[in-house]
Amino acid sequence: MSSVATFDQSEVLTVEPAAARHLHRYLQKSPQSVGVRIGVRDSGCSGYAYVLELTDQVPENHLRIAVDEQLALYVDVKSVPALSGSCLRLVKEGLNETIKFDNPNAGSYCGCGESFTVNAEVETQLGA
Repeated sequence: MSSVATFDQSEVLTVEPAAARHLHRYLQKSPQSVGVRIGVRDSGCSGYAYVLELTDQVPENHLRIAVDEQLALYVDVKSVPALSGSCLRLVKEGLNETIKFDNPNAGSYCGCGESFTVNAEVETQLGA
């Protein structure tokens, strides 16, 4: 049985309207997908990188955040300390559009912007 919890999105992350529209278009490219999985993973020179990917099934041990009736985000419960209070924003760079995390827990980013650090308290929570 899946252990997916429904959670108040304002406690973990918010999604700006333009970012939600972008994620809707992203989902339409893969009709079998049930939502977008979000988390962090060990990576890069600073420590952590964001995970944002389509998922074809409801993942276990994830919080379900309903952005609207058609868009569900599944946040890895282990990543909640690093993502808490974040906002997903759509950023346009030239002709490209990408989702960026506005994360109050990110202490610094590496030079290439690939990875980020978190404070010691969040680091401890992630290691648990």
